[in-house]
Amino acid sequence: MQESRKFTDIDPHVESLLKNIVVGKHVLQLRRNTSVFSQGAEADAIYFIQTGKVKVTVLSAQGKEAVLAMLGPREFFGEGCLVGQPFRISTATTTESSTVFRVQKQAMLQALHAQPDLSEKFTAALLARNIDLEEDLCDQLFNHSEKRLARVLLKLTRFGRHVDMPDAKMPRLTHETLAEMVGTTRSRITFFMNKFKKLGLIDYTGTGDVTVRHELMTDVVLHD
Repeated sequence: MQESRKFTDIDPHVESLLKNIVVGKHVLQLRRNTSVFSQGAEADAIYFIQTGKVKVTVLSAQGKEAVLAMLGPREFFGEGCLVGQPFRISTATTTESSTVFRVQKQAMLQALHAQPDLSEKFTAALLARNIDLEEDLCDQLFNHSEKRLARVLLKLTRFGRHVDMPDAKMPRLTHETLAEMVGTTRSRITFFMNKFKKLGLIDYTGTGDVTVRHELMTDVVLHD
C-alpha cells in the first residue's frame, strides 16, 4: 500500500503568492470549534489555512455525520465554489485556534489568471488532495478497520511536522471522531487504541494525548 502524501510537502511558497491578493481577501482569526462554513450555505469563497487545523464533515439526510478530511497548515478548502458549486456540500470547523485566509471567489479566479505560479501550485495542491482521497477510498474498500485506524493515526501526526521524527503527537480527537474517520464504531476504536498501546505502537494516556511510534506504526500500515 502506498504511503499517503506528507503535509510538510505542501509548497510553502503558496502563502506568499496569496499575500499578493489585496482586494477580496480577509484574514480570519478563529477559535477552536468555530464553524468556517456550514453545509447548505452559499459557496462564495475559498479558504487557506495559515496556522491551525480544520475538520471537514458532511451530514446525511438521516442525520449521520462523516469526517471527510482533517486539514492542516498551507491547505486549501472550499474550492468547489471555483467550479460553479452554488452551495456548500460540507461543513468546515476549526479543531484548534486557527488563522485562515478567506478569498472571495472572483478574487481567487483573477489571481489564478494573473499569477501563473499560483495557478500551478494551486493545481498541484488539488491533485495531491485527490490522490489522498483515492488512497482513503482504497483503504475503506480493501483494509480492515484496525489497519485503517493505523493509517489515520499516521496521517494525523504529520500536520506541520517533520515526517522522519520517530515519535510524534497527533491532534487531540475523541474516539467518536476517529470512528467517523475510520468508518467503524467507537467501541472498536477504543479496543484498537488499547491494543496499539499494549503493542507499544502508541503512548496513549486515555485523556486524548496520543504519541505515535512512526516506524512501528508504518510497519502495521505497509504489511499485513
